Amino acid sequence: MKRLVALGGGESGVGTALLGKEKGFEVFVSDKGCIAERYKKVLLHNSIDFEENKHTESEIFNADVVMKSPGIPDGVKLVQELISKGIKVISEIEFAAEFTKAKIIGITGSNGKTTTTLLAGHVLKRAGLNVGVGGNIGDSFAQQVAQRDYSEYVLELSSFQLDGIIEFKPHIAIITNISADHLDRYEYSFDKYIASKFQITKNQTKDDFLIYDADDEAIQNWLSKNKVNAKKVPFSVEKELEYGAFLRQDKIIMKLTTEEILMNVSELALKGKHNTKNAMAASMAARLLQVRKETIAESLLDFEGVAHRLEYVQKINGVQFINDSKATNINAVFYALECMDSPTVWIVGGVDKGNDYTDLLPLVREKVKAIVCLGLDNEKIIETFGSVVDVMVETAGAEEAVKVANKVAKAGDVVLLSPACASFDLFENYEDRGNKFKEAIKNL
Repeated sequence: MKRLVALGGGESGVGTALLGKEKGFEVFVSDKGCIAERYKKVLLHNSIDFEENKHTESEIFNADVVMKSPGIPDGVKLVQELISKGIKVISEIEFAAEFTKAKIIGITGSNGKTTTTLLAGHVLKRAGLNVGVGGNIGDSFAQQVAQRDYSEYVLELSSFQLDGIIEFKPHIAIITNISADHLDRYEYSFDKYIASKFQITKNQTKDDFLIYDADDEAIQNWLSKNKVNAKKVPFSVEKELEYGAFLRQDKIIMKLTTEEILMNVSELALKGKHNTKNAMAASMAARLLQVRKETIAESLLDFEGVAHRLEYVQKINGVQFINDSKATNINAVFYALECMDSPTVWIVGGVDKGNDYTDLLPLVREKVKAIVCLGLDNEKIIETFGSVVDVMVETAGAEEAVKVANKVAKAGDVVLLSPACASFDLFENYEDRGNKFKEAIKNL
């Protein structure tokens, strides 16, 4: 019996353990922190051995295969020792893919991947396909392979998940865009981060497809220097293309086998240029799976957005509050500010992942009337924007930030929480931050 060790007792570790057990592995889960109560219950219920708050080497080094959770960097001592002993260290998606014949649509990118994943899932479900949606959101891929029998999967894939693949390949890969994010995990090298995103296509063949943003400089540069086996399917909002999706007179055109008008941009349920791109990517994936264009258009009309992503919370005394807590990097905030057409009070800050705020200066000058800092260290924000906006206030929590923003805003203004940073200084995660923001609005 082969021994499988899952490092990390979170979503991917527990999903892998369930699938491993179902496939006849001897399974052990090891987490150097605490395992959350809900995951512990699953492990106990399925009689899977586990340990928490430690890694016992004698229990780990006798593994045939080790699944490393995406949150654990490759460089940690334990992982390096496993590799030097010749023990296979893979990611959860690599492990799970071996046990399914389903077609996989894999979606990665710095921003927009959650929306595009949910959008593609929504279109395919409406078309009557038997589809599972997961990966970096919802239930892990491994758990779904263990418990359901889907014929297609739409998976959101982070660069950390893609780092640990050997043979994994999606039939359709989508790269939404690439901007500097998580550089702390890639030795602060943007090129290494880009290469990690392109892992998604490394095992694809000429029968597979790579859908990508043709307006994205980092993507175009990489493609001009590297060979890709998959058929390239670009999308653009800036130029007409020979093949792929583009805009003509505000209509989305898809040109795959023939040229088809999909719909008018104004009909999309999700607003903003970036969402037009997400819609193009999801539509082409569906079309490549033979979904009728009418079904695609209907799905894009009634799609409900993602929580914590440009979520219109409430209007109070003529001031619109928008929760964009999921914007944890500069590019995401760029999108958010680009969508604003009223004077904006911007709530920003948290744990900085090496942000360079200068890209935002033109938009901040044009749209932002006040900045409310929400984080323990706001030095960089104050330094960059102090001379650009009239009002700059530091706050120490969601409630205070909302109260201050509400004071500064007038009827017709927008209060936008779009932090550009991780949330771990004051909150558990971006959901917690978004929920506390919404709670504070209710209490005004």
